[in-house]
Amino acid sequence: MRLWLVVLAAAVGTYLLRVSFVTLFGRADEVPARVKRVLAFVPPAVLAALVLPELVLYGDGLSVSLGNDRLVAGVIAAGVAWKTEDMLATVVVGMAALYALSLVP
Repeated sequence: MRLWLVVLAAAVGTYLLRVSFVTLFGRADEVPARVKRVLAFVPPAVLAALVLPELVLYGDGLSVSLGNDRLVAGVIAAGVAWKTEDMLATVVVGMAALYALSLVP
């Protein structure tokens, strides 16, 4: 029963957040410049929140070392992304680096 209350509360919270943006900006001709600047940081923040724990949490704890294959491959992929700005190249090089590092004993 308690789980369903948590799910219901999350659903109501999500609905209210979505409705608030529609009611605030649905009638406005243009979103204010300050809100646009703030919202521009949301996708990178969400991506970092999803990816970073997968890179630095290794085994039972935090691992920020060259022995962490995922972290090294992630750094290589980040370098490719920064240099090329090509998503396909980033994914391919990152996966190839992770595979190559997994072969090293």
